[in-house]
Amino acid sequence: MGKSRNARRGRAAAETVVEDVDGGRAELIPDRDRTRAWTLLIDGAPQSHVDLDDPAHLSFEYQRRLGHVIDLAAPPGRPVQAVHLGGGALTLARYLAATRPRSTQQVVERDAALVQLVRRELPLEPGARIRVRSTDARAGLARVPEGWADLIVADVFSGARTPAHLTSAEFLDEVRRALAPGGVYAANLADGPPLAHLRGQIATAAARFAELALVADPAVLRGKRFGNAVLVASDRPLPVAELTRRAASDPQPARVEHGRALADFAGGAAPVTDAAAVDSPAPPPSVFR
Repeated sequence: MGKSRNARRGRAAAETVVEDVDGGRAELIPDRDRTRAWTLLIDGAPQSHVDLDDPAHLSFEYQRRLGHVIDLAAPPGRPVQAVHLGGGALTLARYLAATRPRSTQQVVERDAALVQLVRRELPLEPGARIRVRSTDARAGLARVPEGWADLIVADVFSGARTPAHLTSAEFLDEVRRALAPGGVYAANLADGPPLAHLRGQIATAAARFAELALVADPAVLRGKRFGNAVLVASDRPLPVAELTRRAASDPQPARVEHGRALADFAGGAAPVTDAAAVDSPAPPPSVFR
């Protein structure tokens, strides 16, 4: 499916752009409150929000939480080397480029048609040091030089589910290989009651990293609803106090779990291996209404 007639005529009217991509039906919907801002949906599921005039603006709550991790991964403004597994509309890569100029970033996004759509309709700033590879996330990660990345962010969903091969201890071995000493890994996870997937991901990360924290809506942590949780891992102490303060100050406040409380939350779940890994659970239809 090509662009709508109005979209082809120009962007003055800010019409929705609809196009078939590898992962389904992509829609770029203009934000009526922000002149050059757009929301990306794939098959009706919101994926990204981008403000071309203000790339430091993060609209989605899970992206704000990942933004906090990016802010705290190194001293303010210091350039970093970052890998993004899952690109969407390149929201977090744009955010990092805006808040940490001169950073070098690699984005791995399997959907080549989506990458073309985003580059055409939501172009990156000239000079942004962002390289996009259209390949599988784990295969792309394997091409990152050993110890290259100060930060790795995983935000990969296919049909609103995280693919099984990106949930295992063997996958995290590849993450650790690509991370510099003391580097930070952050993953956007999605789960609902009984939270078996989330507990398994915590156990898996605990088997590979010395320090963990989890940022999520309290209702999600209590198993009251389906939602996102951001898992942060490193071999160096995490800035838990500042992360907690920022998460609590968000428009949708979140709680940060770490240490013994996080271990108790995992509840003795076993680490996930490639042999036993499954896709993350599908969200209920009500999530996107």
